[in-house]
Amino acid sequence: MIYPKKYDVIVVGGGHAGIEASLAAARLNCQTLLLTMNLDTIGLMSCNPAIGGLGKGQLVKEIDALGGEMAKAIDKTAIQFRRLNTKKGPAVQSSRAQADRESYRLYMKYTLENQPGLDIKQALANNLLLKNISFSSESNLAQRRVWGVETSIGERFLGECVIITPGTFLEGIIHIGLKHFSGGRMGGFSSIQLAHNLRDLGFRLDRFKTGTCPRLNGKSINFSSLTSQKGDSHPIPFSFSTEEIGEQAFLPCYITYTNVRTHQIIKDNLDRSPLYTGTIKATGVRYCPSIEDKVMKFPERKRHQVFLEPEGLKTTEIYPNGLSTSLPLDVQIKVLRSIKGLERVEVMRPGYGIEHDYVDPTCLRSTLETKLVSELYFAGQINGTTGYEEAAAQGLIAGINAALRVKREEPLILNRAEAYIGVLIDDLVTRGTNEPYRMFTSRAEYRLLLREDNADIRLREKGYRVGLVSSEEYQKVKRKERMVKLELDRLSSSKIFPTQKTNEKLIQLDTKPIKAPLSLRGLLRRPEVTYEKLKILDKESCKVEREIARQVEIQIMYDGYIERELQQVEKFKKMENLKIPPGFGFQNIPGLSSEVKEKLSKIKPHSLGQASRISGITPAAISILMIHLKRLS
Repeated sequence: MIYPKKYDVIVVGGGHAGIEASLAAARLNCQTLLLTMNLDTIGLMSCNPAIGGLGKGQLVKEIDALGGEMAKAIDKTAIQFRRLNTKKGPAVQSSRAQADRESYRLYMKYTLENQPGLDIKQALANNLLLKNISFSSESNLAQRRVWGVETSIGERFLGECVIITPGTFLEGIIHIGLKHFSGGRMGGFSSIQLAHNLRDLGFRLDRFKTGTCPRLNGKSINFSSLTSQKGDSHPIPFSFSTEEIGEQAFLPCYITYTNVRTHQIIKDNLDRSPLYTGTIKATGVRYCPSIEDKVMKFPERKRHQVFLEPEGLKTTEIYPNGLSTSLPLDVQIKVLRSIKGLERVEVMRPGYGIEHDYVDPTCLRSTLETKLVSELYFAGQINGTTGYEEAAAQGLIAGINAALRVKREEPLILNRAEAYIGVLIDDLVTRGTNEPYRMFTSRAEYRLLLREDNADIRLREKGYRVGLVSSEEYQKVKRKERMVKLELDRLSSSKIFPTQKTNEKLIQLDTKPIKAPLSLRGLLRRPEVTYEKLKILDKESCKVEREIARQVEIQIMYDGYIERELQQVEKFKKMENLKIPPGFGFQNIPGLSSEVKEKLSKIKPHSLGQASRISGITPAAISILMIHLKRLS
């Protein structure tokens, strides 16, 4: 049966990638369809009930700056906010928030249901509908384009672009001890036929492994014996549109630790672990290992930290962050009850490991459109990533670019010097990944420029030009830019003089007295002088808004470092601006080795900069390529 309504964009999957993709496409005036296995699990947090974290917080801020939804959702449903790395520099500071898991899900479902131009249907997508449009001699493959999706009950939905966001459901298998069964998460079935369809179409699929923790009954935990960890008393919102966090109820987390007895229980039961008996063969998440891996790979550690995180205001379920496991349930219970505070704990849901398919992300363009099939986009775990934030960022970009493709407009491509989202996508499509990819601040070369606090200044204009950011929000960030510049200029021109009264105040601020006139900008450059301290000497500083003051303080304190990074960015841009035309014949360039030609032909870089980041491409090869590209220009 062919559904009579034709769509501009069809999105398959109701996770974080699917949500952002659907909303972006619909808000850009495309008739959009979201197909999901279960309407009741749209926006469900399958793993920990939290948004943000190191590197991930930056992604959420950027999603918001471009017009996405994730930041607004967590601001409305959070039960705790925390700023991380506050004792370090602003380049590596990140935000994280605990969510009310059920409220977050309902917020996302309500937002989707009330989005004009967006239809939502419960269906299992089995096959992509394709047609041939031309022949590519370079790849020796028929160039095909997608024109719809066929479901498990034979429905056919037609659309100009299709975005696949299956999460961990692509031929997912759940492992609890030596028992395993098909499923994308506990209580959900697996998308098997779609995985087979993608293989048949020529996509290279492999397997990754992830996992989650058991859920505990909070009524059976002795919290009085544990250390409480409260959130920030004055939380900073994730969304630039949120003026302040309202009168929300906030809950503490609690900290406990594994111990020698815990570790011995795990070691004694490795013969029942799917990880250590070879049942699970897929590569797991390096930076979020199971408790089995922690115990075996770090034998010198006598304990591992566990955060007991509440799942919401109206549930007793607790998420023991740090105890991801696929051990049998009886062993999980023994492990848990060996831990302080959990001596009588009851498990409400077991932890489990899950294997799922992903597609080699080097088959994608920087727009997240596939190279094998035109108008087909992939986003989320299908591209080898892990985490809600990474998935949402990809979904947003895929949704924007699919909509722009429908409207015959230029795509949105963010580079590494503009956004963490640019780093994420460039890493995937240029280098690929041999383990589940997670974002960290260390992955960004220009992280001092790509801070959380300036994501709106960096990206709001792009969101506005695309059509996802309102004129009001855009003008708000333009005002912020103007106010920052005015205050920087004022501080540069305002001076203090070496009077006795001034020097007494400087000593009071724990900084050296002055012997000659000094600008306020020069004073603020001193490490021990903050903008707050500056108010003792300068009454005008008291009138400056906190957000403006923070921007000014960072720019002045890190002036030299920022200038150095800006110079590096200029060199980066020169390489990025040297574009490689579509269909460029790498095989015809003399002087390149067969290996280099093969890699360039596989990745099909869009610029000399991207070509230079491909593994195994030498500086000599880049020089040869540059000469040929300049001859074409």
